[in-house]
Amino acid sequence: MAMSLGSSGDEDEVNAAINTTPLVDVMLVLLIIFLITIPVVTQTVPLSLPHETNIARQTRPENIEVSIDREGEIYWNAQPVDRDELLKRLKEVAVQQPQPEVHIRGDQKARYESIGRVVFAAQRAAIRKISFVTEPPAKG
Repeated sequence: MAMSLGSSGDEDEVNAAINTTPLVDVMLVLLIIFLITIPVVTQTVPLSLPHETNIARQTRPENIEVSIDREGEIYWNAQPVDRDELLKRLKEVAVQQPQPEVHIRGDQKARYESIGRVVFAAQRAAIRKISFVTEPPAKG
């Protein structure tokens, strides 16, 4: 068994060129896949989205304003109440004909949990109309 350290002239030399045919094949396949799938992705369901409206609040004497401050304290027409008292008052109001609206004013820093408790109490008391009072957006 002999080992040859030199190269003989009859052997093929090493080909240093890169074969780009598989690369081009893969790129063409990816291009075809993208051309087929992009129209599917851009199709959407036709919807008619609502436009922003600013309806002036009608303040009537029978409307109830429930406010929640940033600490989660509840106020019934600017008078502090606890959750049990709120539910009791909402049940009393729910039987009135016509049923008054409940306007909920939540502080911007209030936790959603605090406002959710008020909404849940109104739901338990069978209040039919609840409104959320917000600041109108700044003009310009």
